[in-house]
Amino acid sequence: MSANGPDSCSPGSLRVIIVGGGIGGLSAAITLRQAGHKVIVLEQRNAEAHVGAPVHLQPNSNGIVRRLGLEPELLGAIEVTQFTEYTTDGALTRSVDLAQSNKKWQHPWQVVPHGRLHAELCKTATVEQGEGQFVDLRYSSRVTSIDAEHASATLSTGEVVQGDVLIGADGIFSQARKVLPGAANIAPAPSGKRALRFLVSKSKALEDPATRKFVPEDREIIQWLGLDICLVAYPCRGDGLLEFVCTQPSTKREITADHMYTKGEKAHLNMCADFDDAFRTLLAKTDPESVTEWPLLDMTKLVTWTSKKLAVLGDAAHPCGPYQGLGTGQAIEDAAAVAVVLPSDTTPGEVQERLNLYEMCRYERACRVQEYARMAESRMGVEDTAEGFTNYHLCHDEFDSATKKFDEWRWAKDPRLYWRMPTAFGPAPGPRQALYTNQPQPARHSTFTTASIKFKTSRTILQNLFPTSSFTFKDPGSIAYASFSQTTLDRMEWLGGSGYRHFGLYIHGVRYTKQDGTTIDGTYLPLLFENLTDPIISGRDELGFPKIYCAIDVRRRQDSYHVRTSWQDAMFGRFNLDELESSDPNTMAKPDGTDYGTITYKYIPAVGEPGKADAAYAVVVPQAEMAKQMPSTVTGIWESKRPSFEFDDLSPTDLPTLHHIISTLKRIPIYEYVRGKVVEGLGVPDVSSARRIE
Repeated sequence: MSANGPDSCSPGSLRVIIVGGGIGGLSAAITLRQAGHKVIVLEQRNAEAHVGAPVHLQPNSNGIVRRLGLEPELLGAIEVTQFTEYTTDGALTRSVDLAQSNKKWQHPWQVVPHGRLHAELCKTATVEQGEGQFVDLRYSSRVTSIDAEHASATLSTGEVVQGDVLIGADGIFSQARKVLPGAANIAPAPSGKRALRFLVSKSKALEDPATRKFVPEDREIIQWLGLDICLVAYPCRGDGLLEFVCTQPSTKREITADHMYTKGEKAHLNMCADFDDAFRTLLAKTDPESVTEWPLLDMTKLVTWTSKKLAVLGDAAHPCGPYQGLGTGQAIEDAAAVAVVLPSDTTPGEVQERLNLYEMCRYERACRVQEYARMAESRMGVEDTAEGFTNYHLCHDEFDSATKKFDEWRWAKDPRLYWRMPTAFGPAPGPRQALYTNQPQPARHSTFTTASIKFKTSRTILQNLFPTSSFTFKDPGSIAYASFSQTTLDRMEWLGGSGYRHFGLYIHGVRYTKQDGTTIDGTYLPLLFENLTDPIISGRDELGFPKIYCAIDVRRRQDSYHVRTSWQDAMFGRFNLDELESSDPNTMAKPDGTDYGTITYKYIPAVGEPGKADAAYAVVVPQAEMAKQMPSTVTGIWESKRPSFEFDDLSPTDLPTLHHIISTLKRIPIYEYVRGKVVEGLGVPDVSSARRIE
């Protein structure tokens, strides 16, 4: 047995039991194999070739089949470009050129022999090469009972096959369906019609002028409609035979799974009394061994398709008549949806919830298609709804549709996810949530180096930077204190192990007064430059920080630390900490509790309404909460004996987007350099404690 064979099960994968090895069951087996699961298919029939009417691979199902790894063209699939309809007496009703309309679909509308499609699905599922573990396809495995709670199926031999998930793809006489809530008394019932499939030699039909009209062109489907009868001729199969399917009234009332498909009799074809003599001539050319008969059944809509660890798909859930192969297409769509909601990281404990989601993805659409098939069979109201239904039916890819619903479901389960533009792609990764997992990204081993210069300056000029009257200085006087602080961050997991730099103005001793009169004292941050787009966007959107871009260059020597800030090579700021001397990290002053945290102001302008804000409110980052969320360890401190900074007097041409900021910073007077220092350490908080003040 190979390492990726059916006896092996990868960590995190599920053991999936599929009851039924038809087109729907095998399609599900392949999609679930590709999703990384161990799949066992229990098929009651032996390995003989399957027969049936030609399969319509319409654009919606054709795309899924191609994602499974099949190439319909290699299976004898023929694209349908012409549809012609006659009455049973030979009068032309309509002829539709589909070549142009087919161009609007991303995949072709093809007809493929049932047996060849089924055989290729078997091969794709069970071949050792390919994505995932090959499927364990067990023939002659008749299931007699189902245990939805334990995801097990009991065979006629008494063997119990158990898994983590149980999929009932066992057709219209489904054993799996019987255990669904509300399904005990729901059973398929005869519709009053049956289908007959038969083959005619193409050469014989062409040789006879009377039957030549029954031979479709290479890409044509021909349909003859009578009062209670419909005959469809399909394009040549590639073996010189024409394939016909005829639906006609049936009086048979008792039908079982064992006698669903039976050998038809040529005499049954003579029931087609509505047709002209030419059709009777065609029937005389029928290969009697090719006649297959099966009843057309219908069933009441199920209340639910799932129960605990069981879900049904295809005809077991929503049987359709033969109209355009809608039932097969919906079974293939079901298979895609099942795999989407059961990705490789699904745990056994999540199965029931995921299967309920599968039903949510599929129920409405499959039932609508089922109802349209009924209308088409009865020919009631179809003409009025045909175009609308075609667009609804074919403008669809179930992989894509289910993926969208699955993503929305996952995101809705966690209302605390961070969202920012562009929202079309889901929650955005950042310092507070990881890519795809959306989990926090601890930065315990991330490093920081912060160089700061605290200075005494004018209160009256700094208070001009307050955004509202709620901001004031907490102490009287015309002197204030502020700091310019530059930090270099590195080994940041959310940036793939790299880092970035930021540089900001921090105004100390600020008080924010709430509407209820209570106050918060802290440090106000009116401006934060950063040299990387990612933290600028995440910080502005998620935290309300006033971040903008500039280049920040740092040159560090043994006894100096120099910072240069610029925009498009126009240098506007110089910050120097010279004559650095090392200090004991243990002597670093601890917060005295008077500074609650960092206060900032979020402002988002309204689109199309200049001067109006969509959001405008104060934000605080509580110091104690931030320290608790990610404690930082200081590993080194250097004090500067000669700190200094200056801003250059550049023109608006030099700084077209920053001049209003830099010109204001340049006007801030320096009365005294209070302190300059460089601090190094480990542990960078993600600032997730930021919140609106009110």
